[in-house]
Order: sequence, then structure tokens, then C-alpha cells
Amino acid sequence: MNQAKLTQDAIQLLCDLIEIPSFSGEESQTADCIQDWFSTYNIKTQRIKNNVFAFNKHLDPSKPYLLLNSHHDTVKPNKAYTRNPHQAEIHEGRLYGLGSNDAGGALVCLIALFAYFYEHKNLSYNLVIAATAEEESSGPNGLNSLLEELPEIAVAIVGEPTQMQLAIAEKGLVVFDAVVKGTPGHAAHPNNDNPIIKSVDVIQWFEKLKFDKVSDTLGPVKLTVTQIAAGSQHNVIPAQVQMVLDVRVNDCYTNEEIAEIVGQAPCTVVPRSLRLGSSSINKDHPLVQAGIAMGRNTYGSPTLSDQAALSCPSLKLGPGDSKRSHTANEYIYVHEIEEAVTLYIQLLEQVL
Repeated sequence: MNQAKLTQDAIQLLCDLIEIPSFSGEESQTADCIQDWFSTYNIKTQRIKNNVFAFNKHLDPSKPYLLLNSHHDTVKPNKAYTRNPHQAEIHEGRLYGLGSNDAGGALVCLIALFAYFYEHKNLSYNLVIAATAEEESSGPNGLNSLLEELPEIAVAIVGEPTQMQLAIAEKGLVVFDAVVKGTPGHAAHPNNDNPIIKSVDVIQWFEKLKFDKVSDTLGPVKLTVTQIAAGSQHNVIPAQVQMVLDVRVNDCYTNEEIAEIVGQAPCTVVPRSLRLGSSSINKDHPLVQAGIAMGRNTYGSPTLSDQAALSCPSLKLGPGDSKRSHTANEYIYVHEIEEAVTLYIQLLEQVL
């Protein structure tokens, strides 16, 4: 298969996707677009809701499955945009548009990678491509729902902007709702049980909380108080103060262990979900070793992705820069896409 043409077709697919709004839960038209692209290469796809997937032509059920996954949903554009977020425009080597960097670039490169190997025979792994929905919202109808319909996955490459370096671990996430309770009353009268005053000590407790286990790749667990709300009017002492905690979990703890530790706080603390766990792949895995042999560096990623839905070893790898994600006038360099297709192919040639 002509790699140069495949790469140009992938860039055109990204342009087409940018111009179709695909906010989380509203990805039907981009799913159509992706299926149409595959059909031009005579690749038969399947679809569950807005998740599009396909298997390599010469599938052998006796072999393990390697999943290639990225998402085609986006966040909503922020108000700082000066460009049309749904207009794909290449200017001075940059391809602008919402979702270009996160994670359209990685998605189209993985699609091109799958198409490149689609008709190859005698591969070491069966290949599965999955262009999935609702990643940005961690919704119920994304990769997590699709996995129930797929064969057991042995290993996965998750396409996210990593500058084509090897993210061999990813922090998990637990969001907690915390409530500091007190005694409501009129502001004109004494009250030694004001929850707003009590919340100061609670916040300091969270600030001083230390998680002893530090990961070699992901560093320490990070707890941040991100929201606080209390009171309805100036002369009423409220009954409670509500807070939200964002906890980024390393691979030394399970989310359940984190919930037990945070639950010792001097207030009521309830986790919203424990399903977004940390992810990792052994540095000795052939996929990682192949990348290292190509001069790629390994690191631990602080950002969350669809890796959280996977129980198998998974590697996060893709073109673009995570620092551009969710920013105004989002872009990816065209040369990043071109280089990524080549690097992906070289990587899998060593493994397949």
C-alpha cells in the first residue's frame, strides 16, 4: 500500500472531521465520516452507537488481539477562539481546528496504520481499530461499552498527543464530593459551629495529606481542592459547605485504597466513581522495547484517557502536544502527522 497516499488521505480525513461538530455524545456524523473513509479502502467496519471498529482481513482467532484506539469526540470550544473551531485551515504548517490535536491527529494516524496492515498475512497479532465516542466526558457509550463486544484484548495503543514519545503509565482519577456540616443560624447571633469556619481546618487537612507511595513513572498522588460552595445570603450562616476534590492516582494505589485514605478526613467524603484507574505497560513489553529501539523516550502521563477503561497493558502514543489540548485555536503540525504514520508503521513492523 502506498504510504504517502495513505498519509495524505489521513490528513484529508482529519480536515473533514474538524468540520463536523462532534461534542461528546453527539458524534453520529463523524462516525459516518470515518466509516465512509474506510469504505474507500474496501475495509468493512462495524458500529455500536457512535463507536466504529474493524478487524484485519486475515483474522486468526487463535492469535492475541492488539487494539488501536483513539476518540473522535471533542470538548466544546472555549470563548477565547479567534478562528472558526469547525474550519480546517492549514497555515504555515499548522492544521487548525477543534479536535485537531486532541485527538484527531492520533486518530487518523492510527486509522492509516490499520489500513496499511489490513491485508497483511501471518501477523503476530490480530489488529482491531476502534474510533470511539464520549472520551472527553468519560460517558457510558464510549470505549468502555464497546469492550464488552470485542474479543479479549492482549495489548493496546491508545492514540493521544504524546509527541510520539512512549507514555507507559497514566494516572487514574477519583473525584470526591466533600461536605463540611455545621449549625445554620442568623448571622447576628453567636455560632460556634459555622461550617465555613470549620472548612478552613478541613482544607488544611487535605493540604497536609500525604500519600507515601511514589511511582517511578507517575510520581506521587496529587490531591487538589477544585471547587467550594456555601451560603445563600449575607445574614444566614449555612448548614454546610460543599467541596470537590480532584485526586490523580498513581499506579501504586488502587482507587479503592485512595477512597479509604481520603475518607478519613474530618468531614463527609463520597467518591463519584472508582472506575477510572491508573494504567501501565511493563517497560520490558515488546511494544515498548520496539519504541525504545527507535529512539523514543518513556514517561508517565498525568492526563486521563480511554486507557482508564482498559484492563490490559496499554501504551499511550500519538502525534501532537498535550499542552495544546483544550486550548483556543487548537492545532497540530502537518509534519507531526506525516512523521507519526511512519513511526507507527515502523513500530508495528517490529512487533507484528
